[in-house]
Amino acid sequence: MASIALLAAACGEKSSEEARIGKSQIKVENGLMTPEVLWAFGRLGDLNVSADGTKIAYGVQYYSVEENKSNREIFVMNADGTENKQITSSAKSEYAAKWVKNDKKIAFLFDGQIWEMNPDGSGRKQISDIENGISDFLYSPDNQKILFISDVKYGERTVDKYPDLPKASGRIVNDLMYKHWDEWVESVPHPFVADFDGKKLTNIVDILDGEPYECPMKPFGGIEQLAWSPDSKTIAYTCRKKTGKEYAISTNSDIYLFNVDNCRDAQPCVSTNLTEGMMGYDINPAFSPDGKFLAFQSMARDGNESDKNRLMVYNFETKEFADLTQNFDQSVESFIWGGSARHSALDAESTANEEIAGQAPTSRDKLRNDGGDGWTIYFTSVWHGETHIYKIARHSDASQNPLNKVAGQAHNDGDFILTQITNGQYDYEQIALAGKGLIATRHSMQMPNEIYAINESSGEATQVSFENKHILDQLKIADVKPRWTKTTDGKDMLSWVIFPPDFDPAKKYPTLLFCEGGPQSPVSQFWSYRWNFQIMAAHGYIIIAPNRRGLYGFGQEWLEQISGDYGGQNMKDYLSAIDDIAKEPYVDADRLGCVGASYGGFSVYWLAGHHNKRFKAFIAHDGMFNLEQQYLETEEMWFVNWDLGGAYWEKDNATAQKSFYQFSPHLFIDKWDTPILVIHGEKDYRILASQGMAAFNAAVLRGVPAEMLIFPDENHWVLKPQNGILWQRTYFEWLDRWLKKKQDS
Repeated sequence: MASIALLAAACGEKSSEEARIGKSQIKVENGLMTPEVLWAFGRLGDLNVSADGTKIAYGVQYYSVEENKSNREIFVMNADGTENKQITSSAKSEYAAKWVKNDKKIAFLFDGQIWEMNPDGSGRKQISDIENGISDFLYSPDNQKILFISDVKYGERTVDKYPDLPKASGRIVNDLMYKHWDEWVESVPHPFVADFDGKKLTNIVDILDGEPYECPMKPFGGIEQLAWSPDSKTIAYTCRKKTGKEYAISTNSDIYLFNVDNCRDAQPCVSTNLTEGMMGYDINPAFSPDGKFLAFQSMARDGNESDKNRLMVYNFETKEFADLTQNFDQSVESFIWGGSARHSALDAESTANEEIAGQAPTSRDKLRNDGGDGWTIYFTSVWHGETHIYKIARHSDASQNPLNKVAGQAHNDGDFILTQITNGQYDYEQIALAGKGLIATRHSMQMPNEIYAINESSGEATQVSFENKHILDQLKIADVKPRWTKTTDGKDMLSWVIFPPDFDPAKKYPTLLFCEGGPQSPVSQFWSYRWNFQIMAAHGYIIIAPNRRGLYGFGQEWLEQISGDYGGQNMKDYLSAIDDIAKEPYVDADRLGCVGASYGGFSVYWLAGHHNKRFKAFIAHDGMFNLEQQYLETEEMWFVNWDLGGAYWEKDNATAQKSFYQFSPHLFIDKWDTPILVIHGEKDYRILASQGMAAFNAAVLRGVPAEMLIFPDENHWVLKPQNGILWQRTYFEWLDRWLKKKQDS
């Protein structure tokens, strides 16, 4: 059967070779970004460094607008960027490439199964044959087992209850969380572990057998939520063991330990809850190279999905936890252990002068490996709109470290020292060890992801991949500048200002206020394929993107202010930002627009009723319009409970009453007087399309010029190429109609 499957796969590849989607050779006219150019970029990710630190495997996703689909290919190069080769070439995507078997093989996913190949792409062989397919996997350090993720059935379906009605489309619902993000919940991912003899999988065990829980956790969790111990005997995994209403109102996930050998010979599979009593998100476990510690990220409070993400370490010998970032007023985005690439944590996805974290020395002593060497952890964190790489090290390892000399950014705190490694107007994302340095992906508002080699001593980053150089070299890249503004309460607020290519300060430009979503997502140096500032600037617009109240990267007080105050200070921050830049001679204050998605869409709806005629056009994508409606329509109830303060029927709840009856945009529709474009996806189960439809209907009934773009097959984003092109064309047609003079067109 395996040979038949291999033959069929090979034949399938050959017969569809002509349809393979690969690298675009698009020609750019006039040096300006267009929607077609934006969708021609290769999207780089899946960074994986060989165990010896000398080679890099990564993936690139290519899109075809004509075929309305994508294809992913795998590349391999030396760690210095030389000998870069594409090692796959088929009509179906290859992805999740990982170095295995002492770097002699690369394992990857193809058509939902695990395959192996030689590092040059030859000798492809199928390893797994799992009925429901595999979404990701990890080989054990000894290569004797494979941990993989596959979906299992969840709940009773209609056809299970009534087999004589196989064509009935109705769903019978009896609890919450029946939908999530963009799907009706009829299956959940489970982790499986199998023996591996080098050729095939046997003795496959569902680690959560009989349990109706997710691992990894949807909608965004991946293989980074599971980890092997160095001795290949233990699996650490992330799980929120809740369903229905309990799941909908709680963010309390935990880290569990599963002993592989204890689940053999008909013995019950038992997991140990390592973080029981820790009430927030506990995610992304990673064993230290010696197996004596487990690091993970942790939020403290149940129900707060945007709490500070702490870096925690558990000492298996003393059975004690330590918070390494206790006095560090930033969140940890991702991390890896130093010393061994093989046992690194994967990424989920800043200038800091604060004192290093940690608990009291007596508590931190519990992290010490008696008589052993010091250790390090590298992590990424956002600060002042930039995401950079940091290093935290035990003092015994760090006291003589040359990193202490980098820009005065090292901070000593007794046993530990923390250092910021990288600097600049960028966002670093995935990080990995490579020899004596680091490898990372990096992007900015001026270019998409590429791979960089980083010198720890100097922080210097050297670009080693050039996936999109052939496109970027043809473009006029818009300048991005920081701008600090005083808010109404006397705080300093950072905004990013993006200027059109060939900017002439003697001219006046229409200007857009960009409203961020989240609401706690930072306006860092992100590169988006929808809300792309380069394409907005190429259309002749100045864009101002404020880091208003409620965003990561400015301390916990700044982050938390927004909860329960949706229509309050952060909206004043927006108006402060646009009023400040409108004073510049190059901004046409009579041609201001306001755009945003998700919470940014809510912001647009709110400002439409409170802008006092500042703006001449609005665009709201997937925004909340009626907060009472939103409270009962959304799926993750912890979000509305935390950020809105509770349910609107809680009459004695002052925060909830303020949120629903002072801050809901639909209550101010009588003040709408400015043209508005509404965009929404009907598969958005976070903020239902009824919100956008209600806003559009209200505008039309009020006599306000309005248009709606509705996507029956898109969720909270726009993922299909032709829909993406339609989104961009509609977006700019609307803005140009209301914000550009005839001579601008």
